[in-house]
Amino acid sequence: MRRHVLPLLVVLATLVSSAHAAAPVHLAAEPFPLTQVRLLDGPFRDAMLRNERYLLSLEPDRMLHNFRVNAGLPAPGEPYGGWEGPHSEVRGHTVGHYISACALTYASTGDERFKERVNVMVAAFAQCQAALASQVSHPGYLSAFPESFIDRVETGKPVWAPWYTIHKIMAGLLDAAQLCGNPQALPMAVQMADWVNSRVSHLSVAQMQASLGTEFGGMNEVLANLYAITGNPEHLRLAEAFNHRKIFDPLERGEDHLDGIHANTQIPKIIGAARQYELTGDPNDRRLADFFWQEVALHRSYVIGGDSDEEHFFPVQDFARHLTAQTCETCNTYNMLKLTRHIFEWEPEARVMDFYERALYNHILASQDDNGMFAYFLSLKPGHFKTFSTPENSFWCCVGTGMENHAKYGDTIYFHSDNALYVNLFIPSELSWPEKHLHLRQETQFPDSDVTRLSFEATPPTSFDLKIRWPSWSDTLSIRINGKNQKISGAPSSYVTLHRRWREGDSVAIQLAQKLRTESLPGDTNLVATLRGPIVLASILGTNGVPHQETPDQLDLVKISDPPLSPEANAPLVPLYKIKQERYVVYRDNSGPK
Repeated sequence: MRRHVLPLLVVLATLVSSAHAAAPVHLAAEPFPLTQVRLLDGPFRDAMLRNERYLLSLEPDRMLHNFRVNAGLPAPGEPYGGWEGPHSEVRGHTVGHYISACALTYASTGDERFKERVNVMVAAFAQCQAALASQVSHPGYLSAFPESFIDRVETGKPVWAPWYTIHKIMAGLLDAAQLCGNPQALPMAVQMADWVNSRVSHLSVAQMQASLGTEFGGMNEVLANLYAITGNPEHLRLAEAFNHRKIFDPLERGEDHLDGIHANTQIPKIIGAARQYELTGDPNDRRLADFFWQEVALHRSYVIGGDSDEEHFFPVQDFARHLTAQTCETCNTYNMLKLTRHIFEWEPEARVMDFYERALYNHILASQDDNGMFAYFLSLKPGHFKTFSTPENSFWCCVGTGMENHAKYGDTIYFHSDNALYVNLFIPSELSWPEKHLHLRQETQFPDSDVTRLSFEATPPTSFDLKIRWPSWSDTLSIRINGKNQKISGAPSSYVTLHRRWREGDSVAIQLAQKLRTESLPGDTNLVATLRGPIVLASILGTNGVPHQETPDQLDLVKISDPPLSPEANAPLVPLYKIKQERYVVYRDNSGPK
């Protein structure tokens, strides 16, 4: 017999009302909608186009197969394999990512084919949700696996992350609603939240916290995002029910207890706390998110901006023992970049965007092959190589996040406040800012070139502060407006502010010094990586013994026998993001002869 306990939401309602009133935070800087930024020719647009081809190659009926089977509906088409296979306990997670990726691509390009895909997927989801309503404990359930998986979470029985998958499905619905204007998606997400409420409301706080020991993705984030749309306080209380106190409490106290724990399980939780801070103003949420970001971004990351080995955090003094083929899970960096955007919104500092740039170029851009496939781990084992997914039989977590990564490169190039425009990243692109009657075009071949040019169309003329990031990696920065050198103040890792009334035809030329430099592996000054500007360079060692790199299982090739390293003295250095097939070395031993 279950002991009598106060329902979780009753307890949470009391705690929420006594702790803080929900009051949204005024953000110091905000991103522009993806619809207002368009990529121009360059490596990021190339990656986006490869991703688009892959998204369109996937067949909706095959993606939806397991959802329809679970709902008892006819299921045409063969299911895909790997993590989307009919016996995988996380089947359906990629489908949520897929809807998000198509919605992001539509927002980034305006290509109606991706909106049509979203609408097809959501309509099928609606049929499944309706069919399941009479089969489950409460209407609103939607998944490709049975509801009994949630029973296993609540009773502490082994199961592979069902809440994680529910998060991806709900996030996909919210993206469909917000980015594509799909009329079915938001009511379906609300129904899913009603079902979530029915599942957790009978649990005590202790029971709920125990259940959070099973990976649950960003349930606290997606429910907070739902609250931001609906204004329903029940959705905020549900979000806070998924705040994992075992992780949050030490972080609030400024204590790093991350050693040995699964890395990517934690990052989405922190994103949820960051989003809740923006919606409620609770300083504890900001405190823990800030501290976590600093610990991971500044102390627990490799030179490429990625973190973890074999998916786990490890003691910071042990980096030298963790140069393996299983470093830097790409999902981690996907999530760290999401968290970095929140940190920047609160206090727009160049050091935050310096990390974003490092991870974007050296991990995210480096995680895709020429066929648009995705890397799970980005190996830092000397002499190893990259491993990528297959088109139809992988569907790892990093395939799902990868679909999104290459669909939203325009989301952080520019931020703004009421009267300031932040140029964060030097990526060829166009920006429309209707409130300022401004169209801005950024033309650059960065990082192959040191120069980027901004061209203004502003009718009528408009006044605002143009804030240009002076990166930490550049000793000097020169700026010319309409051909005239500007006297600037500041230092590396800051923003240079140009205030003027911007007119039609104005142009700004920015030149940065990209010098060769080295960075030591944390805790070992003998192991160094080489960079030019923000770009990590790797010694390439040829393709000797490199197998076909697209493989169903992310671990298939991590223990493959590597031949002895060739002498590195004459090995060419190339940007890691450009390496596809070759063996490479990022960290080399600089200690001299033994």
